[in-house]
Amino acid sequence: MTRLSTVLLSASALALAALVAARLGPTVEPPAGPDLGVVAEVPSAAQAPAEALPAEVPAVEMATVQGGVYRPLYQTATGVAEVEVAPFALAVRPVTNAEFLAFARAHPDWRRSRVRPLFAEDGYLGHWAGDLALGDAPPQAPVVNVSWFAARAYAEWAGKRLPTTDEWEFAASASATQADGRADPDYARTILARYSRPTPNPLPDAGQGDPNVWGVRDLHGLVWEWTDDVASALVTADSRQSRDANSRRYCAAGAVGASDFEDYAAFLRYGFRGGLEARFAVPNLGFRLAADA
Repeated sequence: MTRLSTVLLSASALALAALVAARLGPTVEPPAGPDLGVVAEVPSAAQAPAEALPAEVPAVEMATVQGGVYRPLYQTATGVAEVEVAPFALAVRPVTNAEFLAFARAHPDWRRSRVRPLFAEDGYLGHWAGDLALGDAPPQAPVVNVSWFAARAYAEWAGKRLPTTDEWEFAASASATQADGRADPDYARTILARYSRPTPNPLPDAGQGDPNVWGVRDLHGLVWEWTDDVASALVTADSRQSRDANSRRYCAAGAVGASDFEDYAAFLRYGFRGGLEARFAVPNLGFRLAADA
């Protein structure tokens, strides 16, 4: 089974679990996500090697998300059912191949042939023709096949950061007219329809989707996106190997205790994140930038 199939299987199983969860009994605490801690030092974007090529940091349009109260799919580790999301800025579209190419020019340690295996698996930038050659990869399409480490290094170089999971989910819950569109059945059907479409190859240009109320585009249905605290994903593939008293935490039990059993798109996202490791490079996983307001 391929890496992508394994990750998608995790997400699909969790979405299916939502259908079963409403019939189950008492809630159980979802398992903790994977540990992304590493011992080795991640190459910093602050100091470029001597062989780096000059490259300007690409300008990016940022939208202001006003913030508010967000009800995550699962309670937090401390049992909080609602989270206050402070105002923040979010890029209106994902980072593109052309933008990441500028980063690779400036920072050789993050080129395909130079990146350390600890920070990216073999498929890293596998859709490019070479270290500094896009080949058939459309310049304005979202960059994919990038690890969490690479995404964070790019964000540091750009003077930004990755959005937290709460920030991303809060922004993604907005419809075209409401800050929280999840209660609108038409909006929910639209989002599910986007997730049901296969990923096109090649990917279309980023920023072509309809904006939500914040002016942010392409949060659903173009590519999956890394978040800064992806380790907080609550359902992991590793949990199914556990033989302790909490073994019911996987499969259908993974959906027990969710705040909305009908938010199948959210189950897919949480399931997808739960199957990731920080060094993974997935053909439909990219990222976008965020910043404090």
